[in-house]
Amino acid sequence: MLYTFKSDAAAPVIMFADVAKKLIAILGKDPEDVKGIITVEQLPDAIERLRTAIDEDKARQAARDEETEEQQEAAAAAGKTGMGAPVGLAQRAWPLLDMLQASLKDGVPVVWGV
Repeated sequence: MLYTFKSDAAAPVIMFADVAKKLIAILGKDPEDVKGIITVEQLPDAIERLRTAIDEDKARQAARDEETEEQQEAAAAAGKTGMGAPVGLAQRAWPLLDMLQASLKDGVPVVWGV
């Protein structure tokens, strides 16, 4: 299933349900609701929550970058490097963060499932 986040301030952001639900929970909303809204009043808190989650994910990725040579070789052997490397939350969240920031600037809400 796909989730489409919409705002009059930005192009739609489309995500697979598993990632979208995780981000919706980070934003402080119920991830089981297939329809939702982040009002203009809720945008500053939602942006701060998402920024915090992105920073935490980047810190985890930085710790992974400091793995030992043995761990890096094992990841390479398992195909988890280069194009096979996992995509982190920070990478998946940026388009939504951009939308939230544009929506706050323009004073419009963000919705999904409508």
